[in-house]
Amino acid sequence: MESVRAHSGAVHLLSSDGTVLEMAVKAGLPRSFSAPWERVPLTAQMPLADAVREGVVVWVSGEEEMARRYPRIAVVLPYSYCLAALPVADGDTTYGAVYLTWPGSHPATLSARERTALVTAGEGLARRLRQAVATGAVVAAGAEPHLAAPASPADRGTGAEAVRMAARIPEGLCSLDVEGRVVYANPATARLLGAPVARLTGHRLWNALPWLGDPVYEDRYRAAMLSQQPTSFTVLKPPKEWLQFRLHPGRRGVSVQIAPIGSAEVPAADDTARAPERPPERRGSLVSISHILSLAGALTKAVGVDDVVETVADEIMPTLGSDALVMLAAENNRLRVLGQRGYPDPSVVERWDGTPLTAQIPSSQILATGVPSFFESRAELERVYPARFATPDGMAAWAYLPLIASGRPIGTCVLGYAREHRFSQHERAVLTSLGGLVAQALERARLYDVKHRLAQGLQSALMPHSLPVLDGLRTAARYLPGTHGMDIGGDFYDLIPLGGPVAPRAAAAVIGDVQGHNATAAGLMGQVRTAVRAFTAVGRPPGGILESTNRLLIDLDAELLASCAYLHLDLPGRRALLARAGHPPPLLREPDGRVRALEVPGGPLLGVDARAVYPVTEVPLAPGSLLVLYTDGLVERPGADLDEGLAELARRLSSAGEAPPEEVADTLMEMVGRDQRGDDTALLLLCPQE
Repeated sequence: MESVRAHSGAVHLLSSDGTVLEMAVKAGLPRSFSAPWERVPLTAQMPLADAVREGVVVWVSGEEEMARRYPRIAVVLPYSYCLAALPVADGDTTYGAVYLTWPGSHPATLSARERTALVTAGEGLARRLRQAVATGAVVAAGAEPHLAAPASPADRGTGAEAVRMAARIPEGLCSLDVEGRVVYANPATARLLGAPVARLTGHRLWNALPWLGDPVYEDRYRAAMLSQQPTSFTVLKPPKEWLQFRLHPGRRGVSVQIAPIGSAEVPAADDTARAPERPPERRGSLVSISHILSLAGALTKAVGVDDVVETVADEIMPTLGSDALVMLAAENNRLRVLGQRGYPDPSVVERWDGTPLTAQIPSSQILATGVPSFFESRAELERVYPARFATPDGMAAWAYLPLIASGRPIGTCVLGYAREHRFSQHERAVLTSLGGLVAQALERARLYDVKHRLAQGLQSALMPHSLPVLDGLRTAARYLPGTHGMDIGGDFYDLIPLGGPVAPRAAAAVIGDVQGHNATAAGLMGQVRTAVRAFTAVGRPPGGILESTNRLLIDLDAELLASCAYLHLDLPGRRALLARAGHPPPLLREPDGRVRALEVPGGPLLGVDARAVYPVTEVPLAPGSLLVLYTDGLVERPGADLDEGLAELARRLSSAGEAPPEEVADTLMEMVGRDQRGDDTALLLLCPQE
C-alpha cells in the first residue's frame, strides 16, 4: 500500500480445499466495508477470483468500469474508487490474492512503476508464504481483523494547542477513526448533538444517536473514506433543528464539521455531567444490506432451479461460513430435494425426498409456521425434534429457512455447520432476509423450468428425428439451441424425398430461421416447416413454395419474420434448383476442393411482402461435391463482420477434405461456442454420389 500510495487493501488466502478465497487481513478501511466478500468463491465474477483464475493483475479504473465488469460490487459499493487485484502465486502454487484501492482521482491506468511494484510485492508475499507453509507458521485466515494505516510524524504528540483551538471554535468538530468511531469531539459537538463527549467517544455516531441511525448517513461516511473526497449531508435533529455535516476524509480517518442551518440555538449540554450508560455496540445495518444486495445481484443471473441452488451455495455458504446446503421444495404435500452441496454421500440428503409435510422434522414444520429455526448444537435440535436422533447428517448446527413467495411456502433452505455455531441476532436477521430473496428466485426458476421443458418438448416434436436415406446422397445435420433465453429457437431444417416411395432419386432440402428464441418462435417454426412440406407434396416449384409460405405467414399475422433457403435436388440430372428468402447463401465445395458461396438472386424475408417473388437458380452438382446449408448462428459473432464468419466457414470446409459428411459437420460446428451462444444454429450437409 505504501509503495503505490493505495489507501486500502486486503489479503485473501485460499481455503484448505482450494475453492474459496478467505480474507486474512484488511488494512486502511474498515473490514465491514468488505463484509459480503470475506469469503470469495473462485467461481465468482469478482476481481480477486479473476486474478487467481487468469494469473494476471486485474485493474478496474473507476465506478463506471466497475459497474460494467463487476455490477454486484458496484451495487454494494457505488463510490468513486479504483481497484487492482493480483494473485499471490509461486510457480504452480497459488496461495491467495491481494486487492488494493485508490481514490477515484487516481489516473485511469496503472503506471508501469505501480504495476511492477504490485507484481514484485505479490511474488515476494508468495515466497514468504511458501517458507511459512514449510515451517508450519502460516496464520489462519481471519486471524487479523484489521491493520490501521501508519501514523505520519505530524500526527504524533499530544497536540494540546490544537485541542485548545478546537474548543474555542463555535462549530462542532470531531474526528472519526477508520472504523467510524469518535476519537475526539470539541464542546460545540456535544452542544449541537445534545450528547456529552463521554457518550460519543469510542462509538460510531450512527450507533450513539438514534436520529443518525438511517443507513444513508453511514453510507456517506463510506463514500468519503473509499473515494477520499469530501462529502456532506443534512440531518433533522428532533424536534426541528437541521444540522449540516461536512466530512473531510484522510487515510487515517475522517474530520467532521457540524453546523446548524437557520435554526434557534439549542440549550448547551453539560459536558461535565455524568455520561449515561453507553449503548451496546451493534454491527452497522449497512453490512446486512451489503449481504442482501450481493446475493440479489447474483440471483438475477440464476435462470433455472439448478442455477439457484448453485448460486446460493456459492454465495451464502462461503460468506456465512456454513459447510452444507440443502434446498427442498414443497410439492403435492411432500418435500422434494432440489439440490445439495457439502454432503459427500448423496443418500444422506436423498432420504428426505418424498417426506410428508406433516412429518415431525424441522424442514417440514417451518413450512407450516413460516418461522425460521436455528439450532446451535445437535443436542438442541434433538431436544425439539427427537426424530432427528436416528437420522444424523454429520452436521453440528443448522439454520432452517422457510422459502415463502407470493405469500405461500414453496420450500426450505437448510444450512449446516460442521461445528456448533452461535447465531447472533444480526446473523439471524441476515439469513431471514436472504431466505426471502432465495424464495423469489426459486419460484421464478421453477416456473422457467416448467416452460423450458414444455418448449423443448414442442421443438423436439417439430424437428426431424432423423434424415431419410436416399440412394446417391450422403447427408448430415446438426442443431444447437442458443444459450440465451429458453434454449430453444426458430431454426429448422428438413429433407423431403420426392418421386415416389420406391428408391426416390430426387429430394427437397430446406433450412430456415424464424425470428425469436421462445415457444412462439418454435411453434411458428413448426407451422412453416409443415407448410413447406405440404406445398412440396402438391408439386409446386421452389419459388412457388416460398411464395405460398410467405403468404401463409402474413395471413397468420404472427408478427414474426423468417428466412429460408429451398433446394430441389435432381440427383440423376446432377443439379439443384435453389430459391432464397433473405437467407445466408449456401456454400458449395467442388470435387477439386474449391469452395464458393452461392450468391444467387433471392427475395425478401418471409412475412414482409405478400406480393414478393422468389427467383429460382439452377446450380450444377457434380458427384463428390458438398453442399452446405446453415443458419446465421453458425457465422455471426458479436462485434464481427458477417463476411469474416463466412470466410472462416469456407476455410474449415476446404480443410475438411474428403471426410464423410458427419465428420465435416462436427468440424463446422466447432465454430459455435459450447457455453455461450447468442443464437441457435442449424446445419444441413448434402453430398451427391455416383
